[in-house]
Amino acid sequence: MKKGIFGAAVIVPSLLIAFGPQFLFKVCGTSCGCCGDIPICHWSARAEIGIGMLISALGICFIVFNDSKTQFGLIVGVFLSGIIALFIPNALIGGCEIKDMACHRIAFPALTVESVILLVFSAIIAVYLEMKKSPCGG
Repeated sequence: MKKGIFGAAVIVPSLLIAFGPQFLFKVCGTSCGCCGDIPICHWSARAEIGIGMLISALGICFIVFNDSKTQFGLIVGVFLSGIIALFIPNALIGGCEIKDMACHRIAFPALTVESVILLVFSAIIAVYLEMKKSPCGG
């Protein structure tokens, strides 16, 4: 039961990271007027699809596998991937030069919040797994 809850705590934010910039809080259109034909934020959104799907796959594997060491390794992978998801719009690729664009006003703040939530959930799960395997933790 806890595996399913923990897995959902990973999968839901990761799907929002992957598909949020495409459907919910869209980045700038195909021509924003500041970055040429394809705005830079488009590439950030595309990169988030990949990292979000990777995190979703790790969450599914967390549910499927029963070994506690394997689950711990998967959660560490989720945490590290969450850091990358946080850095893509904020430091690695970025967005449009104009700060009033949709990517800076809507999409990137939403991605930041989702990534931080994912980092918090994965850290809590990792601590729980460590406490569960220790002799005095249960």
